[in-house]
Amino acid sequence: MFEMLLATWRYRYFIASSIRNDFRSRFARSRLGAIWMILQPLAQVAIYAVVLSRVLSAKLPGVTSEYAYVIYLLSGMLGWSLFLELVSRSLTIFVDNAGLLKKIVFPKICLPLIVSGSALINNFLLLAATLGVFAMIGHNPGIHALWLCVLIPLTLAFSTGLGLVLGTLNVFIRDVAQVMSVILQLWFWLTPVVYMPSIVPGEFSQILAANPMYWIVSAYQDVLLFQRSPDIEHLAWVGLASLGLLAFALVLFRRSSAEMVDVL
Repeated sequence: MFEMLLATWRYRYFIASSIRNDFRSRFARSRLGAIWMILQPLAQVAIYAVVLSRVLSAKLPGVTSEYAYVIYLLSGMLGWSLFLELVSRSLTIFVDNAGLLKKIVFPKICLPLIVSGSALINNFLLLAATLGVFAMIGHNPGIHALWLCVLIPLTLAFSTGLGLVLGTLNVFIRDVAQVMSVILQLWFWLTPVVYMPSIVPGEFSQILAANPMYWIVSAYQDVLLFQRSPDIEHLAWVGLASLGLLAFALVLFRRSSAEMVDVL
């Protein structure tokens, strides 16, 4: 494990330049550039707001703003989009870079770090756009927005750990990526991004509570919409689970990395 961390440090400039090149290559010949990274989630929020706001906006307790549901959606999407991008890109990260892995000698662990860095930049752009929307509609999250300094790394740890496990497995079992594309769609609707947890029937509440993204997304909504501290106890459990998952992912990756190039 120490050797892996040391190799990462030695290749830190390669990682940084790869993140920069990945970011630039996405918007080559694009007039709007990085704006495209935030237009999609904002458009998705706008669609949900138009379709569902009249049904669900009245169910936001303690919030009097006429834009309450839009704020609720934006807050939830901020956490979900980081998770979704990391897991989705990590699923095929080694398969997509098979040619690079065969031609250039470098620590394979650099690839997940490049994806994580790129996803963080995209998420920071979305955060800036979200705060800009909040300012336009007169909503100020206040001091509780500082909780994002905890929530973003927590989301990053959980998503990277899960993505690295799935990406490693997908090298050997290509069905993993196909199955996860369906599971991620279901996972979205099992997470209270577009609806309030209070409308979930009692028999499904335990399923909701077992979903780590429920606590993460709810924490984003707590600090950005309701302007209160998140559920620290459950976040602590999610944090411990994320660290355990990340440790397991690194062990699995280390044991499998030697065979990856041959399989690819």
